[in-house]
Amino acid sequence: MWGLLLALATFAPAVGVSLEASGASVLGLTSPATTEAPVSTPAPRSSQAELSAGNKNGTSEQHVRIRVIKKKKIIMKKRKKLTPPRPPVTARASVTTSPARTLDLPEKQEPDCPPLGLESLRVSDNQLDASSSQSFGLGPHRGRLNIQSGLEDGDLFDGAWCAEQQDAKPWLQVDARHPTRFSGIITQGRNSIWRYDWVTSYKVQFSNDSLTWWGSKNRSSGMDAVFPANSDPETPVLNLLPEPQVARFIRLLPQTWLEGGASCLRAEILGCPVSDPNGLFPEVPVLGSSDTLDFRHHDYKAMRKLMKQVNEQCPNITRVYSIGKSHQGLKLYVMEMSDQPGEHELGEPEVRYVAGMHGNEALGRELLLLLMQFLCREFLRGDLRVTRLLTETRIHLLPSMNPDGYETAFRRGSELVGWAEGRWNHQGIDLNHNFADLNTPLWEAEDDGLVPDTVPNHHLPLPTYYTLPNATVAPETRAVIKWMERIPFVLSANLHGGELVVSYPFDMTRTPWAARELTPTPDEAVFRWLSTVYAGTNWAMQDPDRRPCHSQDFSLYGNIINGADWHTVPGSMNDFSYLHTNCFEVTVELSCDKFPHENELRQEWENNKDALLTYLEQVGPESPPCPACPSHS
Repeated sequence: MWGLLLALATFAPAVGVSLEASGASVLGLTSPATTEAPVSTPAPRSSQAELSAGNKNGTSEQHVRIRVIKKKKIIMKKRKKLTPPRPPVTARASVTTSPARTLDLPEKQEPDCPPLGLESLRVSDNQLDASSSQSFGLGPHRGRLNIQSGLEDGDLFDGAWCAEQQDAKPWLQVDARHPTRFSGIITQGRNSIWRYDWVTSYKVQFSNDSLTWWGSKNRSSGMDAVFPANSDPETPVLNLLPEPQVARFIRLLPQTWLEGGASCLRAEILGCPVSDPNGLFPEVPVLGSSDTLDFRHHDYKAMRKLMKQVNEQCPNITRVYSIGKSHQGLKLYVMEMSDQPGEHELGEPEVRYVAGMHGNEALGRELLLLLMQFLCREFLRGDLRVTRLLTETRIHLLPSMNPDGYETAFRRGSELVGWAEGRWNHQGIDLNHNFADLNTPLWEAEDDGLVPDTVPNHHLPLPTYYTLPNATVAPETRAVIKWMERIPFVLSANLHGGELVVSYPFDMTRTPWAARELTPTPDEAVFRWLSTVYAGTNWAMQDPDRRPCHSQDFSLYGNIINGADWHTVPGSMNDFSYLHTNCFEVTVELSCDKFPHENELRQEWENNKDALLTYLEQVGPESPPCPACPSHS
């Protein structure tokens, strides 16, 4: 009992508040060492006596009476309770307020409302407004959480909203278009490789008509609340309102920002729709699928449990197996779905979907978990399309290639994980740059005239350096390579997030050090056809009114692109799969939001469901013809 009490006392919130999501690590994993900027939260006022009571390491002592019942006797004991020291207030991200205006934060920082959709683009550009902007590329439409800048400094796609330097009272405004219960704000600084700009404190105002405004108040003093913001450009910082407010408009008013920088921010607004009893506003549309599936995020334990449930529900068409372990010892589980699970049938193509290569790109993981539920359910219902798919192909679904990275991202939560945390495995390796570079030796052999007489242009062997014991190869990468070599896959797709486009090999530029360059394979027509099949049946990619996610409008090119012509990726799984095993693989960037909130999963499933099925149907005896590639069957 004393151990439990001490644990509770140690982790009880005293001054600061944790911004991490409530999801805990399943197997006690420790996240990889990352550098996180401290959040400058004003400390509550304390008397001089309380301050002097602290011990040398900054820990204050309080006496707590505990009631212990033992053999019908009531024993009163005193025990010291350790209170963590107050978080430091950094010089860069300090919030200068008088004691009377110190922010009263809620006792527990847990969002109770989902995001409005600035990051996912549900909030359109014309719903965003600002007092001023330095340029069009720094306009209010760029003030979206996790938006990424273009490559050129000062281009039309810069990495935040930035007010003009002479704007003494800057503000960024969001029109929710209907009554909304606003509960919190998440902010970042400017995404840029050239400049350092972020807001360090801001106020919040609300309005129903954009003319009359009222502010968020401290509960104790009644003064305008000043919220601590960012201390670096990328780490998302959450602030919950002392009291949620119902309104149509919300404004963020920067008060201080990095010295020498500009008032720049990216934001997400947390808010719940409120019914309008007067009927003055249109009802909030209910988007998403009507399928009765498990639409939520699954950590490792929940994922394993769901896969087991699907296997028990459809034992005749499913098999769950492991291809290896992560660096932290988590098994890489695969769901096999076929009419003869566990058996390679002659003439029946082997296909695979791989997701979660980057742990914070969580949508692909959930889509594969939804796909296995859907295929099981529809097979039991006798759906002809699903039945034909499972009898003509052998499907392998790897929902989490990087479970260690996902656990890190899951603990932070979908809105607070940022753009990169959890991307790498526990060793800090980007798995999509970790496969053997087979492109370079092939191209060198071609330049020397050795292909195909001396050097083959397919089923290239692993280089010697790659097989050495001290080679920097992640265990997850080794497991997938052995999996590829063991099963004769012919078709694959690698599910990523952060954009809306399908990219195909080659991913690595042929010209050394070229950042981007069109580098087609000899099977360019087949790859373009496969990419078009997915992009052409993805609802979001085919939406003519959608805006670009970040800086490139891929809809101008049919939402497909040669990977090297986008950006070079040496050691990619796509190129390796093609050159080492002759399996045709593309990368599907599923969504602008890498880790969408759970309330987005229904719509994302609806956007991708038909595309996931149609892509798998491109192999098999009844596969549709490829008009662009007459040799393909």
